[in-house]
Amino acid sequence: MSDKVEKDEITGTDTTGHEWDGIKELDNPMPRWWLWTMYASIVWAIGYWIVMPAWPLVTSYTSGFIGYSSRGSLEQELAEASQAHAADRATLLTMEFSAVKNNDQVYQFAIRGGKSAFAVNCSQCHGSGAQGSPGFPNLNDDDWLWGGNLDAIYETIKYGIRSDHDDTRIGDMPAFLTDELLTKEQINDVAEYVLSLSEERKDMAAVDRGLEVYMENCASCHGDKAKGNRDFGAPNLTDAIWFYGKDKDIILRTISRGRANVMPAWTGRLDDTTIRQLALYVHSLGGGE
Repeated sequence: MSDKVEKDEITGTDTTGHEWDGIKELDNPMPRWWLWTMYASIVWAIGYWIVMPAWPLVTSYTSGFIGYSSRGSLEQELAEASQAHAADRATLLTMEFSAVKNNDQVYQFAIRGGKSAFAVNCSQCHGSGAQGSPGFPNLNDDDWLWGGNLDAIYETIKYGIRSDHDDTRIGDMPAFLTDELLTKEQINDVAEYVLSLSEERKDMAAVDRGLEVYMENCASCHGDKAKGNRDFGAPNLTDAIWFYGKDKDIILRTISRGRANVMPAWTGRLDDTTIRQLALYVHSLGGGE
C-alpha cells in the first residue's frame, strides 16, 4: 500500500494515495445529492432525539420534548375502547342468555369478544377452529359431554372440569384394570361390546359376555343403552364421535387406566362478561343446542 498522492494521467484527478495490487483510487468528491441527504439525515436524527423518547437511562429513558409513550398511547386507546363498549358489557352481564340473540348489537359484541378470548385462552387445547384433538373436545359438533345449551356451556367454562374450584364438574372414568376391578379378559369383552354398538363385530361371544360386564360396571354412568349421562360427563358410546379415538387399543387403554382430563375454571382468571362472551361464541360455532 502506498500513501503517495498522484495525478491520474487519463482523468487529471488526484488519487487518494492508496494502492492495492496496482489499483489506485481516484479522489472524486461525493455527489451533492448524497451529501445533502446525509446532512438532512443528521438534522432529522438530532431533532428526533430532542422531540421523541430516544436515549436509554439507567432505570428509564429520555421522554422527549412531547413526552410521547407508545405504551401510554395503547393504554389510552384501550381505555377509549372499553368506554365505548361499557354499555354493551353492562347489558350482557345482566341480560338472560335467551334474550341476547334478540339484541343484535349486544350479540355481535359478545361474539367478537368471545372469538378474541377463545383465541387467547382456549385455542391452545381446542384448536384455533375449535376442532379439538384427542382428549380435547370438538366444539363444532353436536356431541356434548356436559350439555350444549348456553347455560351448560357457561357453567363448564366458569367452573371447569375436575378443576380446583369447589363447584367444578366431576365425573372420573375408573381405572378398571389398574384398580383391579376387572380382569384383562373382561375388559376385552366389554371393549368388544362397546365397539359392537356402532359397528359389526365378529366375536359375538365376547360381545355377549361384554354386555353382562357393561351392565354390572358401566351402565350406572353411561346408561343402559350406552347413550351417556351428562350429569357425570359420560359420553355416548353408540355414535361415531370418540373423545380419544375409536381404535380398540385406545378403548382398552381407557377402560384399563381410566381418564381424568382437567379443564381449568376460568372464573377468577377471566371476568364474568368475558366468560359469557365465550359461552355465546362457543354456542354459535354450530354445535350448540
